[in-house]
Amino acid sequence: MENPSAVPFRGILRDVRGRLPCYKQDWVQGLNAGIRILAPTTYIFFASALPVIAFGEQLNRATDGTLTAIQTLVSTAICGILHAIFGGQPLLIIGVAEPTVLMYTYMYNFAEGRDDLGHKLFLAWAGWACMWTALLLCLLAIFGAGSIINRFTRVAGELFGILIAVLFTKEAIKGLVDEFRIPENENPDVDQFKFPWRFANGLFGIVLSFGLLLTALKSRLARSWRYGTSWLRSFCADYGVPLMIVVWTAISYSAYDSVPAGIPRRLSSPNPWATGASSNWAVIKDMHKVPPLYILAALIPAIMISGLYFFDHSVAAQMAQQKEFNLRNPSAYHYDLLLLGIMVFICGLLGIPPSNGVLPQSPMHTKSLATLKRQIVRKELVENAKKSMQKQASVSEIYDNIQQVFTNMEMNNFHHLPNPSLKQLNELEQFKSIDLRGLDTNMNGNAFDPEKHVDGLLPVRVKEQRLSNLVQSLLVGLCVAVMPVIKKVPTSVLWGYFAYMAIESLPGNQFWERFLFFFITPSRRFKVLEDVHASFVETVPFKTIAKFTLFQLLYLLVCFGITWIPIAGILFPAPFFLLIPIRQHILPKLFEPEHLSELDAAEYEESEALPHHPRSSILVEPEANVIDRMEEIEEDVDDAEILDEITTRSRGELKHRPVHVEDRNQVV
Repeated sequence: MENPSAVPFRGILRDVRGRLPCYKQDWVQGLNAGIRILAPTTYIFFASALPVIAFGEQLNRATDGTLTAIQTLVSTAICGILHAIFGGQPLLIIGVAEPTVLMYTYMYNFAEGRDDLGHKLFLAWAGWACMWTALLLCLLAIFGAGSIINRFTRVAGELFGILIAVLFTKEAIKGLVDEFRIPENENPDVDQFKFPWRFANGLFGIVLSFGLLLTALKSRLARSWRYGTSWLRSFCADYGVPLMIVVWTAISYSAYDSVPAGIPRRLSSPNPWATGASSNWAVIKDMHKVPPLYILAALIPAIMISGLYFFDHSVAAQMAQQKEFNLRNPSAYHYDLLLLGIMVFICGLLGIPPSNGVLPQSPMHTKSLATLKRQIVRKELVENAKKSMQKQASVSEIYDNIQQVFTNMEMNNFHHLPNPSLKQLNELEQFKSIDLRGLDTNMNGNAFDPEKHVDGLLPVRVKEQRLSNLVQSLLVGLCVAVMPVIKKVPTSVLWGYFAYMAIESLPGNQFWERFLFFFITPSRRFKVLEDVHASFVETVPFKTIAKFTLFQLLYLLVCFGITWIPIAGILFPAPFFLLIPIRQHILPKLFEPEHLSELDAAEYEESEALPHHPRSSILVEPEANVIDRMEEIEEDVDDAEILDEITTRSRGELKHRPVHVEDRNQVV
């Protein structure tokens, strides 16, 4: 993608040549992770399955039962499995997204109002729209349209990420409000829809939603809890969110015998073995019945869907591979766009809504794997350090051994790459060249503790593999078989989970951080420099930060406003394409080049921390921490214990951490 070209198949072939040497290692890495892979797999499974079920319920109402959660789950599972096995970027999560639901709703309303289409031929006509969409996506891939993703700078990714968070929040609020209302096509004379019980259902829904939201957020911070063993805290951090879904679903049955049936409201979907539930699988036999004029007319929605999928899929892939993650393997935008076209073709023939790359699940997946990789690397280094200590080795000898172990592990990651990048090799050399000899003279009398001191050297790593994506896709498919169990989950729990996903996607978004920066008084801004912070805080004047953030905020409001326009709402990616000329021709006239580079670099890369003495920052602890450190040495500390020291609540927003800053006046 570095040299965009319209030469047919050039981009696809380049992607294949780049990813093929990594294919075996993708599986080996996943298998080598062992049981640890279950934590990120479970985490992303719930993040993928629950929204898909909600969108299926929305489709069920919009299409009078023609499409349900069964179809959205099957589509997500099939496309997810295909992408996990054959995809070029296996960290990308595939699923049915809300824009697809909106598009199918508009298409259904159009078909239902036509006598020669109607309800009976809706899926067949939608199948033709998928055929056209698949053709357009394949042509875009063949002629190198994926190269345009390089022109989307940080400002586009930040805005799109925030927009998705806002849309999830909107759905959560709308869902909670609907808990107080009578659903469409329901009998208002039924007890559960009479005002007292309807009001009680809404209040109970608020309790369940906020209960899930607060406990899920709290569980993500479990590793920093003071109470419980390290194993228990790690278990709560890794599996707390799905556990909270089970807990609050159980709580919803606390008054089961005292309230009318249907309170609280629960997910609804036909069982896969119900009569007519599988009628759409044979839609291909009806496609020839669609009149030729409508076959040609299907090109219109296909153009909109292909443009929507091109943007959504590419941006989701880009955000799953942000530079902050230090991924080793190359991207594959052209090849994955071709594979997406094939998957849309298959979905059209099966009569199910297509799936594409989704947000915020894709970067959430990468972040969870960044945490996993750090656990594995840290365990190896700590074990080596402890063995060296048993042999009465000096501190410098211990670090010599640590350097050698880490170097060997990194070279094993590089051996499958035909041409490791200069950045990768330089990063490895930087670790190898750290001069740690004689550190035992700088300990200030403190004992060396590998559980503490190893973490100062660990770089950011992601466990790049295919297994977690494959397993979570299989689990999504398994949801079809256990639909009677899934239907026991209250809809209000789902709205709470939507809000949780929106909040979890915010940490690490620089636009969000700058927005919060507005609310810090000038006299307190130095506190930002004392904590983890992005480099622009030190290098860009506050007025420039404010002006740039205000521009993004206004643009976000425009994009969000477009989503409210009935049928034009599906064109919300259009303003993001306009950002390309705006970024190239307008923003450089409004901001200084060096400031614009900090605020909107082409790729996310925080500047290095200000120079300081690495020896003291790594090994010398404040006296106030000595007692805490000595107490922790006596405990069997879990390998994942230290992860929150470098990650945010979002499981992996990783940044450079300046230890000392000379001049705080730059942010005042």
